[in-house]
Formats: sequence, structure tokens, C-alpha cells
Amino acid sequence: MANFLLVHGAWHGAWCWQRVLPGLMQAGHRAHAVTLTGVGERAHLCHPGIDLETHIQDVMGAMDAEEMDDVVLVVHSYAGMLGTAVADRRPQRLRHLVYLDAVLPKPGESWSSIHASATRNARINAAQTNPLHAFPAPDPSVFGLSDADHAWVARRQTPHPVGPYTHVLDFDPLRVASVPRTFINCTAPPLGTIDVSRLRMVDPQFWGGAWLAGSQILEMQTGHDPMVSDPEGLLAHLVSVI
Repeated sequence: MANFLLVHGAWHGAWCWQRVLPGLMQAGHRAHAVTLTGVGERAHLCHPGIDLETHIQDVMGAMDAEEMDDVVLVVHSYAGMLGTAVADRRPQRLRHLVYLDAVLPKPGESWSSIHASATRNARINAAQTNPLHAFPAPDPSVFGLSDADHAWVARRQTPHPVGPYTHVLDFDPLRVASVPRTFINCTAPPLGTIDVSRLRMVDPQFWGGAWLAGSQILEMQTGHDPMVSDPEGLLAHLVSVI
């Protein structure tokens, strides 16, 4: 049995794992999905003071409340920032860290650091006109979703607070790299804002060479939300890492 802690990316919530959680539990594992402060069913808590530390505490708080050790921490998209932070602070609590088409940061970077200036400026400008300092979700078609899946995600997405977008993360790459890691690369279609992470996951110099040791890459022929578009394929990959 493994303890799976699932963390969604921007604009999403715990709802996005609905098609994966039952399979993990039916396979005999414990599984819990976090909703970060200010999004999903916690959108009513959105406020200008939310930053990256708020969301890091959300993840660590869930780990504590669920009394989870030996955790398989699955972090999607933006939540790569959070998984990196948790692995830096609590490596002894993690069995495996899964970056699901996720941000791979360098120390001293923010989530926005890896984005093109046009994307970064558009999101920050949009948040500045929002009283809650949040920026709107993209159309789910950019995640490769269509028809019923597109509609399901579109009506559930919520604006994302901008504080975590610009907040810089400092961490020790060697400590993070002490945790076994998997990057699941979603390629059909690839989401452009993850392109930098795709380059880093195969770079022998990334994290001073520490990334490649103890890491593996798995590929999925689906879009950026595989928990929606290919839950069975994602489930198989998640179970394979334990």
C-alpha cells in the first residue's frame, strides 16, 4: 500500500482527480486530493495576500492532517513549485515525487520566471484589475480537451491568485534530488508553458547535475490534463512508480 497525495495545478481543484482517486483506492492505496487556498471549492477564500507559502502550507497541512508518511506526492503543472518545496523541507516524508507535466524550477525562480514575457505580463496585468488579485483560467482547449471533457473543466475552473505566480522559491536542489522522482511528459498536445521544464528534465546540468540521478521520464500521448483525458493511463503510470 502507498500513500498518494495529489496536488492540482492552477485554476483547478481537488475535483480534477475524480477519475483517478477511485482507481488508486481500489488498488489498495490511500489517496487524498488537496484543494489549494483560493481555488476550486475554496475559491471563496481567495484574497490578495495568498502567496506561494500559503499553498506550500496547504500541501504540508494535508500531509499532516491525513497522517501520511512515505508519501507519493503527485504535483500537476504549477504545483511542481509546491512539490519541490515540500521535498526540500520534508524529504524524509516522501517515497516518490511525481512531476505531472509540471514546473521544474531552479532555486531563486518563481513560477512566472519560466514563461514568455507576453504570458507573464498578461497574467499579472489581468490580476491587477481584479479585486482579489487573481487571473482568469485559459480555455481548456489548450489542455487538449474537447466536447464533454472541455465543458466539465471549463465550468469548474476558477481564477488563480497571482501571489504564487510571482513569489520566488529558494531550495536546495541536492536535498530535493534525494527523493526519487518521475516526470510524466504529456505530449499530445504539449502545453507551451511547460516547454522549459521539458528541456530541463533531459538536461545533464540541471540542478548542477543532480536532477538526472534518481529520476525517470514517462510519456503520455495526451494533453496537459491527463487526469481528465486519460485517467486510466495516468493511473497505470502512478502505480508503476511505487
